[in-house]
Formats: sequence, structure tokens, C-alpha cells
Amino acid sequence: MVVPRVAAVAHGVTLVVALVAAGCGGTSGPRSGLGPQATTTAVPGSPASSAPVPVTGAAPPATVAPPTATTIPPVTLAGGGAPRLLVSPHGVVVPVVSGTGATWTVRTPCGATATSPGTPLAHTTVVLDPGHGGDEVGAIGPNGLTEKALNLAVATQAQAALAAAGVTGVLTRTADYRMTLDARAAVVTADQPQAMVSIHHNANPDGPHDGPGTETYYQLRSPTSKRLAGLIWEEVTRALAPYHLAWEGDTDAGAKYRLTTSGGDYYAVLRAHPATASVLAELAFVTDPAEATVLARPDVQKAEGQAVARGIVRWLTTKDPGSGFVTPYPRTEPAGPGGGAGGCTDPPL
Repeated sequence: MVVPRVAAVAHGVTLVVALVAAGCGGTSGPRSGLGPQATTTAVPGSPASSAPVPVTGAAPPATVAPPTATTIPPVTLAGGGAPRLLVSPHGVVVPVVSGTGATWTVRTPCGATATSPGTPLAHTTVVLDPGHGGDEVGAIGPNGLTEKALNLAVATQAQAALAAAGVTGVLTRTADYRMTLDARAAVVTADQPQAMVSIHHNANPDGPHDGPGTETYYQLRSPTSKRLAGLIWEEVTRALAPYHLAWEGDTDAGAKYRLTTSGGDYYAVLRAHPATASVLAELAFVTDPAEATVLARPDVQKAEGQAVARGIVRWLTTKDPGSGFVTPYPRTEPAGPGGGAGGCTDPPL
């Protein structure tokens, strides 16, 4: 398939897709259908060009494909100024606080400051945020598949698909280590991308669902956030539907919002960047035995990542409105623990 390149993106549009305030548990509301099948901008490996893949035979091992990160070009700084981001010798992406030489003062994944050498990074169009990490495992499937590993594998696949479409992207978390919500937001603030997608997998569905129970959350008062949520929802549900499963989901699965009791956006990174469009994607239910079986497969991880990338590319290059929008039922349960700095141990830089 010929892959169109992204020739240009409208100026002045900045988008951040949110990280959850904590865990990825879910509860439910009115069930949504799969929505219209919109024409998409091509990204390599589109499931639309592949035959449906039935799930048959024994379950594969509960492993996640080792991710291979896309290389981001280093930047040469004019006049010896400080970069916004750099990659440490151990591959950790960190925001730069200050510095003018080979060693920089940086913000660590746990939110501390440290000094480190590293390779300055060029500005990217997209930040991809794999949720959880380290001792914050997230949801766990009955086959032992951990959400933290699955999120990283899918985010890496999305990064590769974006690169093939001419869109640069960087991961907030590049390996299995813990990262605070504030540190993830600091990467976005430093890079100032046009898009950031926080990738998660869900838990605790309401029950059987007539298709993939994908959920995307947007900022209530942001039309651009809502449009991106609808485009990612379209692409992910289309990519997963060919896997013939007894799907599970919440009764209000779809593109939606969640508010606090005072009427503000519930999830932390939706609140952290109120001037930017923000979305949190819960792609499928890792706690559902049938879904966990296929989510452990590298081809399914690739399909999810490419679907996220297609949604972003459509947001950047078209005026497609997205679909799957639902009115959520009220939720009172907390999202879950995690995301803070207490007990956080930084990885080697």
C-alpha cells in the first residue's frame, strides 16, 4: 500500500492526549455501535486491507513483543543553547531544566532533578505515552499479561507507524520503569508537540459487548479533543473487530468524557494542559480472558498501534469528525492508585 506523507499540519494546533490520574479500571452506560466506516489516511499495515483473523487453537504465550523504538534525529543547538528534551545514555527521555555543556540538569521520571549527559532531541509532532510502568503494573490479564508491558509495545508500534507516514514521535516512557503523572506532563510541556496519545488497556468491564469495548476520553470543553477521540475510537474498533471474540465492555463504550463532582475533567493530564486538546485511550480489556489471549499476540499489538497512528494522522490531515460519541453514565469509583512520586525509584540515566 502506498503511504501518503504528511506534507503539512495546521499551525497553532497543539494536542495532548491524557494520561489517567491513576489506574485503568472501568465501569459502565448506553452501549455504542461501531459507527460509520470513514475513509482513512493510509498507514502501513492497515487492517482494512487484511482478511479477518479468527481466534482459534491454543492461546499463545502471555508475552509482549520486544519493542524496537524508532530513532529520533538528534538536534544541533545554535549558539550552544539548552535543548528541550534529551535521551540519556540509558535511553530515558528527560526534559532539560538547564545546562550549556555536555552534562545537563534534567527532570527525572520520578520528578526529581539530576545531572546527566545525553543526546538532545529535535522537536517532534507527537508524544506517545505508554501508561504505567515499573511497580505500577496496571491491569493484569488472566494469562499474566501486564498492562504496563502491553501499553509500551503498542505505543512503540504506533511510533513506527507514524514515522512511516512522515510524522515524528517520541515516547514518554521507553522501558519498564515508573513515571509520575507530573513527569509525563513535563515531557509534553518541554517538547510542545501537536499531539500526545496516552495508551492504556482497561479492566472490570460491565459485561458482554457487541464489538470491541474501546473507550476514548476527551476534554468536555475542547472540540479538537473530541474530534481526535472519535477518530482514534473509529480506527481502533475497526482494527479489532476482525478478531472474532466474545468481546466485553462498558455499556457506554465509545468516545466520551468523565467529570469531577465540580464539573471539571476528571483525568489528570486532561486537567494539566487545559489549553490543549487532550484524549485518553483505553483500547481493549486486558482482564477479559478472550481479549487477553489475542492482546498477547505481536500481530494484534501491531494492529492496535497502527490504528492509533491512523487516528492521529487523520486528525492532522483531514477534517473528519470522528464518531462513537456517547453520553457516559455517572461514575463515582476512583480511577485507582498510582501516578504520584511517593516510593518512586528512578531508573539509571
